[in-house]
Amino acid sequence: MDWFKKYDEINRELNLSRAADRAATILLDNLIEDSGVERLRVLLEDKKVIVFGAGPSLGDAVSYVKENSLHDEHVFVVADGAVSAFLEVEVLPDVLVTDLDGRLRDILEANWRGSLTVVHAHGDNISLLEGVVPRLNGVVGSTQVEPVGRVHNFGGFTDGDRCVFLAVYFKAREILLAGMDFDSEAGEYSRSKNRELKRRKLLIAKNLIEELREETDIPIRNL
Repeated sequence: MDWFKKYDEINRELNLSRAADRAATILLDNLIEDSGVERLRVLLEDKKVIVFGAGPSLGDAVSYVKENSLHDEHVFVVADGAVSAFLEVEVLPDVLVTDLDGRLRDILEANWRGSLTVVHAHGDNISLLEGVVPRLNGVVGSTQVEPVGRVHNFGGFTDGDRCVFLAVYFKAREILLAGMDFDSEAGEYSRSKNRELKRRKLLIAKNLIEELREETDIPIRNL
C-alpha cells in the first residue's frame, strides 16, 4: 500500500491539515527518548496477535478471551478506549495504541503497569501530547505523515486499524480482530462525541483493513 497516497485521499475527504500533523510529529519527537522499535519487534514478530477495537462487541470479546485464557498464547494489542474494558477485568494489554482521547486515567494506568504504549501524533492532539506524554513511560511515537527522528509511520489512520498495521509491519504470525464493529454505532468504550465523523472514520478503517488483507500474506480474520 502506498500509505502517503492513501493519506492524501483521507486528507481530501476529512479536510485534514498536513502542516498540523507535521507539527505534532515534530513535537512528539522532542518529547520521547527513544524509538522503541525493537521492543515492539520482540513483542509482535511471529506472534499470534489479537487486536481489540472499542466497538459494541468489545465487552463480550474481553470476557471470551479471559475465560479461555487466550492471553497465554496471544499478544493483546488494544486501541485507545478499549484499554478501559481490560482494566475493568484486571487484564493488562501488551500494547496500547492511542492518540490520547480515551479515558486518560486508564491510559496512564496501563502504561505505568507495563503496557507498551504507542502514542500517535496528529494535528488535533497537540495539547494532549504536551500534557500527557511527559507522564508516560517508554513511549513509542507514531504519525500519519512523514516520520521524524524517533517517530515512525507504521501505517493506519484510526487507532483500531493502526493496531492492525502495526502487527503487519512487525510480521505477526496471525492477526485476530475483536471489538472491531465497523458497521455499528460507537460502543461504550469509544469516547467519540461526533457520531457522523466517527461513522466516516470507521468506514475508512474498514476499507484500510480490507485493503491490507489483500496485500499481506499474514492471516487477518475475526476472532
